[in-house]
Amino acid sequence: MPLEVGVLGYGFMGKAHANAMARLPMFFPDAPEIERSVLIGRTESALADAAERLGFDSTATDWRDVVDEVDVFYNLGPNHVHREPSVAALEAGTPVFCEKPLAPTLDEAEVMADAAREAGGDVPAGCAFNYRFVPAIQYTKELLEAGELGEIHHIRGRYLQDWLVDPEAPWSWRNDAELAGSGALGDLGAHTVDLLRFLVGSDDLAGDIERVSGHLRTFVEERPTEDTVDNADPETRPVTVDDAYSAQLAFENGAMGTLEGSRFATGHKNDHTIEVHGSEGSLRFSLERLNELEVLRAGDRGYETILVTDEADPYIDHWWPPGHVIGWEHLFVHENYEFLCAVADGKEYEPSFADGLGAQRVLDAIEESDDRGEWVTLES
Repeated sequence: MPLEVGVLGYGFMGKAHANAMARLPMFFPDAPEIERSVLIGRTESALADAAERLGFDSTATDWRDVVDEVDVFYNLGPNHVHREPSVAALEAGTPVFCEKPLAPTLDEAEVMADAAREAGGDVPAGCAFNYRFVPAIQYTKELLEAGELGEIHHIRGRYLQDWLVDPEAPWSWRNDAELAGSGALGDLGAHTVDLLRFLVGSDDLAGDIERVSGHLRTFVEERPTEDTVDNADPETRPVTVDDAYSAQLAFENGAMGTLEGSRFATGHKNDHTIEVHGSEGSLRFSLERLNELEVLRAGDRGYETILVTDEADPYIDHWWPPGHVIGWEHLFVHENYEFLCAVADGKEYEPSFADGLGAQRVLDAIEESDDRGEWVTLES
């Protein structure tokens, strides 16, 4: 029997995941069979149009009518609606896949992680850190775990965008602390923190992040509402989240880390960059060139650019011949494949709600550090 999938949300992430689900049987024939059963949203007319475009059989305007009726529940709504539907689904024994950050606040993330733990390992609860599924990132993890870079000294992560540089860009829920929790910190920083935890967060590499020092900044204090943005005298709403953040990290083994995220980095569209420097070499990755990994090994005069598109590279055998690159949307296919296989097999999935909580603890400590003006130690 196919898995019946219910999806809350039909915006940006709804499209990305619906596209991935449609591609699965074509490129991953061993993936579980699924039905895009029901699409959930608030506005019936827009919902009906979205369901037709995205290939869903039916619609619902209340997630409560869905979470215990489907086999899998995707929560792709805004941050402030992550907790309640996800917890309800898990309490009903329904596997959940939730967008990142796991929740707008640490307290809510802890509630969600507790619900996942109580549901048990045979009810997967996944958090949407899709950049783990970049083949070049998977290859990076292999190099690090093989000790190719030696002892890790420096870890750098930055995620830069520029979609809010214009002070007249309209207000959205992402500019509101009650709805989003934080701004660039949660939206962009969650991805960066998760990648660092994924790549170097073992005792053999850098280990856990022990303490942080953070700085947050809001550049534009209010923005026009979307429906009045073109008016001569538009209505405005306050911006109550950060536009940019930076942080210093101290890892267990003494490695140093720096993080940066901004929606005000003019000229950067989706620039997520990771660098790792060790005693025997270095590497760097940019999401804007996601098929490439730059690696420097002991004795090299400079970085070698590796095109991570060989058949032996992670996931590539499902796509095109070597050198025929993949794109951003393919990461969602990899992500959905792994999650839905975990659901079908009744196995745990990573990145899990526990991983989402781990990232949230770091984000919360960065925000606390900014408030207090001092380093903050994370609880073990």
